[in-house]
Amino acid sequence: MENNAGLLERIFHLKDSGTTAKTEIMAGITTFMTMAYILAVNPSIMSTTGMDKAAVLTATAIAGFMGTMLMAVFANYPFALAPGMGLNAFFAYTVIGQMGYSWQMALAAVFVEGIIFIILSLTSVREAIFNAIPMNLKRAVSAGIGVYICFIGLASAHVIVANPATKVSLFSFKGAMAAGTFHTAGVPVVLAIVGILFTAILIAKKVRGNILWGIVFTWVLGIICELTGVYVPDPSAGAFSTLPDLSNGLASFIPASMDPILFQLDFSQLATFNFVVLLAFLFVDLFDTIGTLIGVSSKANMLDKNGKLPHIKGALMADAVATAGGALLGVSTTTTYVESAAGVSEGGRTGLTAVTVSILFLLSLFFSPFFMAIPAFATAPALVSVGFLMFTAVTGIDFDDPTEAFPCYLTIIAMPFTYSIAEGIAFGIISYTLINLLAGNRSKVSLLMIILTVLFVMKYIFI
Repeated sequence: MENNAGLLERIFHLKDSGTTAKTEIMAGITTFMTMAYILAVNPSIMSTTGMDKAAVLTATAIAGFMGTMLMAVFANYPFALAPGMGLNAFFAYTVIGQMGYSWQMALAAVFVEGIIFIILSLTSVREAIFNAIPMNLKRAVSAGIGVYICFIGLASAHVIVANPATKVSLFSFKGAMAAGTFHTAGVPVVLAIVGILFTAILIAKKVRGNILWGIVFTWVLGIICELTGVYVPDPSAGAFSTLPDLSNGLASFIPASMDPILFQLDFSQLATFNFVVLLAFLFVDLFDTIGTLIGVSSKANMLDKNGKLPHIKGALMADAVATAGGALLGVSTTTTYVESAAGVSEGGRTGLTAVTVSILFLLSLFFSPFFMAIPAFATAPALVSVGFLMFTAVTGIDFDDPTEAFPCYLTIIAMPFTYSIAEGIAFGIISYTLINLLAGNRSKVSLLMIILTVLFVMKYIFI
């Protein structure tokens, strides 16, 4: 045991990072449990394009294993990677559903994006963009991501729902009772709220593993409600069973083949304008990844006094290689996950957290019925709680200087309102540059910030 501890120390430098193997493993489990929903959600979204759902599940797990392991090896950071939410929806519903391209061509675009990212990472372009963002704006990105993932958590559990009149509104228990859907639609909302309060109490009591315990508690509560008839699943209404599906016996634990989607890339349109349009993936993912790294590393106090992230080149390279590799496997853009903040909040500071997540992704191939049974209302408390912990970065923003504070404000509110980390960063960079230039603070704005502002404005005009 002592030799193993010494080996882990040499590989991951745990003491230098102020952590222990136990803390890192717990953090890894927490991160995985928080993002395990991707194993159910990604196949569901991607299968709408005609892709084989079971094959996508296998590819999703392997992409998560590969990308997260690369993060541990290249950067020794506790960040997890998997096919990204939002990007998979863009892949399925916009590029294929609305634009009419084939999923094979879309995969080719994702692969090319990954190759471009590798080049940009090697030439330090992505690192320069990260470093060019002012420190106050970095704190705003962290706080904005906190509000954003809180919104995702509340929406995924249907605590808040779409409303044509007000855009969003609270779930109506009265309406559910009148429609006779309370036991299907209302109970999960109640369970999510109970789970949020339970997790908040654990955080207040400083209980180790509070976020993970919040997930497990809410899930078990859901199982009890289902077994007693209080919760009645209805997949057609988006209310799924909390119990693992073992109807296929031992076959339930055998991973599906990836053959239907493996290496199915179509480069026939590579030299045409159509392919250039598809590279919108690149722009969105570039700033989604940078935003996630800023937010999570800020929360973990990994940034140095100049706001730079040591070893960022390795982290960006892991993300780039995972994107290209994921496309070959048959999944949309593999990217760094904001849910990594859950593990960071549990004390994860090194690649051992990432290795733990990576191993769990691999194991999920053989226990997918269990991981796919974790309901959205059980992960919602984790997302809301992590959102709170990340939002605390707002206290570091200099609100006495409007040229700093106003762009930070726009960054924070834009992320949930546009449902995009990248758009929040765009709002922040554009407003920071213009406000400071027009206010006569030319020395505060770097040339790269001006270039980024021009690119963002052009993106809004032409894309």
